[in-house]
Amino acid sequence: MPKYVYDFTEGNKDLKDLLGGKGANLAEMTNIGLPVPPGFTITAEACRHYLGHGGMPEGLEEEIGGHLAALEERMGKRLGQADDPLLVSVRSGAKFSMPGMMETVLNVGLNDDSVLGLAKQSGNDRFAWDSYRRLIQMFGKTVLDIDGELFEHAMDDLKGEREDTDLDAADLQRLVETFKGIVRERTGRDFPADPREQMDLAVKAVFDSWNAPRAILYRRQERIPADLGTAVNVVAMVFGNMGPDSGTGVAFTRDPGSGRQGVYGDYLRNAQGEDVVAGIRNTVPLQELETINPEAYRRLLDIMATLERHYRDLCDIEFTIERGRLWMLQTRVGKRTAAAAFCIATQLVDEGLIDMDEAVTRVTGDQLAQLMFPRFAATAGNHRLTTGMNASPGAAAGRAVFSSERAVELAGRGEAVILVRRETNPDDLAGMIAAHGVLTSRGGKTSHAAVVARGMGKTCVCGAEELEVDPHARRFTAPGGVVVDEGDVISIDGGTGAVYLGEVPVTASPVAEYFEGEPTRDELVRAVDRIMTHADSVRRLAVRANADTPEDAARARRYGAQGIGLCRTEHMFLGERRRLVEDLILATTPEERQAALDALEPLQTGDFTGIFEAMRGLPVTIRLIDPPLHEFLPDLTDLAVKVALADDRAADRADDRAADRADGRTGGGADDRDRRLLDAVKRLHEQNPMLGLRGVRLGLTVPGLFAMQVRAIAAAARRVEGACAEIMIPLVGAVQELEIVKEEAERILAEAGVEAAIGTMIEVPRAALTAGQIAEAAEFFSFGTNDLTQMTWGFSRDDVESAFFGTYLDLGVFGVSPFESVDREGVGRLMRIAVEEGRRTRPDLKLGICGEHGGDPDSVHFCHEIGLDYVSCSPFRIPVARLEAGRAALTCAQSDTR
Repeated sequence: MPKYVYDFTEGNKDLKDLLGGKGANLAEMTNIGLPVPPGFTITAEACRHYLGHGGMPEGLEEEIGGHLAALEERMGKRLGQADDPLLVSVRSGAKFSMPGMMETVLNVGLNDDSVLGLAKQSGNDRFAWDSYRRLIQMFGKTVLDIDGELFEHAMDDLKGEREDTDLDAADLQRLVETFKGIVRERTGRDFPADPREQMDLAVKAVFDSWNAPRAILYRRQERIPADLGTAVNVVAMVFGNMGPDSGTGVAFTRDPGSGRQGVYGDYLRNAQGEDVVAGIRNTVPLQELETINPEAYRRLLDIMATLERHYRDLCDIEFTIERGRLWMLQTRVGKRTAAAAFCIATQLVDEGLIDMDEAVTRVTGDQLAQLMFPRFAATAGNHRLTTGMNASPGAAAGRAVFSSERAVELAGRGEAVILVRRETNPDDLAGMIAAHGVLTSRGGKTSHAAVVARGMGKTCVCGAEELEVDPHARRFTAPGGVVVDEGDVISIDGGTGAVYLGEVPVTASPVAEYFEGEPTRDELVRAVDRIMTHADSVRRLAVRANADTPEDAARARRYGAQGIGLCRTEHMFLGERRRLVEDLILATTPEERQAALDALEPLQTGDFTGIFEAMRGLPVTIRLIDPPLHEFLPDLTDLAVKVALADDRAADRADDRAADRADGRTGGGADDRDRRLLDAVKRLHEQNPMLGLRGVRLGLTVPGLFAMQVRAIAAAARRVEGACAEIMIPLVGAVQELEIVKEEAERILAEAGVEAAIGTMIEVPRAALTAGQIAEAAEFFSFGTNDLTQMTWGFSRDDVESAFFGTYLDLGVFGVSPFESVDREGVGRLMRIAVEEGRRTRPDLKLGICGEHGGDPDSVHFCHEIGLDYVSCSPFRIPVARLEAGRAALTCAQSDTR
């Protein structure tokens, strides 16, 4: 029978899969001698069984009972003992941190009898009744699924204008009775008085919270697997709400916003931990603890230093002080902003705690992308409403909204919004994701809003106390009586905490300027440079760009591109040149067709010349025209309506027909060309163009089209010294298609005296499955994963993303869109087959990827694993791909196929 329960003395920090992050780290702190309240962890494996089978695994109840008995023996008191009760907290703790997404219940074991014993033992009636009301409130909301606002309204009615701490024991005793009445009215039963029943129900509620809507949404946002489950930690209670010599706080060993070293965190006297995270009462800076309790403050600093050395990273710590004694309730490697991640990584290198290899693995491409976004420009001329706490950096402007639902609604229409709340709670997650930024009037830098926003890379200003937020009236009032209604535009600066009326202009990020080649002495930029330099030195994958113009090519080269992996020639046929393509389509004789091609060729030559000059000395992979020709024609409906209206008007103007013909027109705005175009659109119309006449099929059926493009490539290559052309044939599904095109292309290149590699895109499943044959003719493969994903799944991307992808994500059919990250099991399997069979035929076969996945961090790692030579992505994503290629080289456990 598997072991489902572990005492804190039995675990360690490496057992996160089993014990969750919180349980593993509580065990680790216990093992290194830090003051941790005793307790035990129920494993995530037990949770998975419970969720999968609808009940607890056999033997778990007895195993919990044994560990509870051992805890009672150690503490010298029983759970809920009437005269001197042992109380416990029941806390969630998954492998990956999910702040506020799952449930916690404190003070389990209190009832009408034990509350009197707690009051007697503590000598503090107020503390005992406060603890009891907290249990009923948390248990009612979390375990019994009662609307939490019912408890909050009851408390507000009792408080009136008073603060929580102004309520005396008699007030809190009355509140307990009110809360018990709410439970009885809403559930039809009394609040459970049996302590073991309370604990067992709380454990099940924590397990169930793994599948709460907000937890599912958070996992999807953070790409956390849905099948991990959560562990449950049962911990002996220590109390921060026993009076002014008690309190609770959150600390970071470094500033998670900037990476600066120093004392950073929040403290709240006479409170329990949930009060800090919820932001219900405003905290004081952690430094003030030195005045409040110097001994506990010094001990805390020693522990923070110990933990940072032990974990070799920024640590996030929750602690409680009970009557002057410090207890550690949790630690974990702390969430941090993107800027802090880079700065802290290089700081730890300089301190000798990690090396540069590990520094590269401590940051991510997503974090680097966040740093490249713009910031606010000078704000001197803007109306500053107030200043709050700079909880999560960045610049955001948008319409003020006062509910999560409204944020989702307006964001769905494409509008930028700022979510404004008194304080956020886990139910606001959807709105926080939808919003460009978050503004709260309460809470500190460790409140729910701040922690979640930092983890998302979302701009956040917290604790803007001067704002009177009225969510029901959907407005807030700023100093001076300025009223901001829902829909008014505001701007927030997560770097300074400033809140502005109206839209503040933005300026370029110094990190983006660094990649553009502009010098800067910014500390963050220096950290980025060190890490990027090392990532480039260790990566195996080359990084190319998807670029269709000389301007894009030049930017890509500044950003570190080592060539162009995809130059889409069809983009060169738009605008004024579209008419030349129309001429090609309307041609009825070989002479007319050749004239159209002759008109296009010098334009193509000029395009390629500019790109070769920008990429002089680096490879440029040019994809011959891919889309169906009808995409270059006017819309069928528009043309049909235009011609039909012309016909109607012509019928009404019979007297003017002769004059119209004399002018070469048939009346009403439609000429002979329009009619010929309409005939062509109808002739070329396809039910499913993605699977129709496009790519190599077009080259084989429109004589001279591909030949014109190859001649233009050859002419441009001759003009530019150091040009390195690669010609890519799209949509090949059979080697015979490629052989026919390649034979003509090689003849043209030989006549021009130009050398160029000829290869193909692998974007049809059959191409992947017959890659061994195709490699006989192809000198390189480039995976076009956009089309390969569509054809493998049978999806039309334009149709399905809006139709049912949201439902598929909700149902867990896939955790992330396969158009965002490579579907390893399906599309990825086809890629592996193509790599293995292609290289078996041609060992020196060059392999790359040029779909949008080329800039996706997880997909870059997959490309490294299967042995590709390069990834290609948009210019802006090149730094991300460079960094992730370095991280893949350092972290990939599998050897590549080369």
